[in-house]
Amino acid sequence: MARLLPNPASPFITHFITISILISLVTIPATGENHGFVKAINRKKLGLGEEKLTHFRVYWHDVVGSSNASVVSVTQPSDNSTTAFGLINVIDDALTEGPEPSSKLVGRAQGFYASASQQEIGLLMAMNFAFIEGKYNGSTITVLGRNPVFNKMREMPVIGGSGLFRFARGYVQIKTHQLNLTTGDAIVEYNVYLVIYHGFLKRRTVKPIQDKRHLR
Repeated sequence: MARLLPNPASPFITHFITISILISLVTIPATGENHGFVKAINRKKLGLGEEKLTHFRVYWHDVVGSSNASVVSVTQPSDNSTTAFGLINVIDDALTEGPEPSSKLVGRAQGFYASASQQEIGLLMAMNFAFIEGKYNGSTITVLGRNPVFNKMREMPVIGGSGLFRFARGYVQIKTHQLNLTTGDAIVEYNVYLVIYHGFLKRRTVKPIQDKRHLR
């Protein structure tokens, strides 16, 4: 079978190697900074200013046991579970400036939480904080993480945002302000720490969002 292979010094091999080198030189730019449908751009084109660390505090009102509940269960926990494992609740919870239900409404927490631990009451939480107040009206941040609810202090990451919170990254610190073990209602303090770009405000206009629902 060795006789069927071309001589390495033959013109065929030389021509093949030359063509291969030329093709590789043509395709090298495609593996550089720009990759077909992906390309680098100057952040100034998006109005991105200086990065700054921002902190704000809101109170999250989870109303379970009333006719005005902000929580709906979509699955029930396992029958033999002591941690409500498997329970999934969809939420549309009020976010207020203070802990009182009558405090000023600044947004809503919309998403779900699921009981995802068999050893303790630990929630997987995925929710958007949709703000309706002031210059942040129409902007959102997304929180996704693990919440062991009976720990005094918990922490979850902020994985992104929209509007004035585009490219946001950071975390929330969570502390239970009030919990009714009979009804399941809870008021939770959220301290939010974000690294965000300043500069969107001058470029962005948002129609006011009206939320006429009364706080529960």
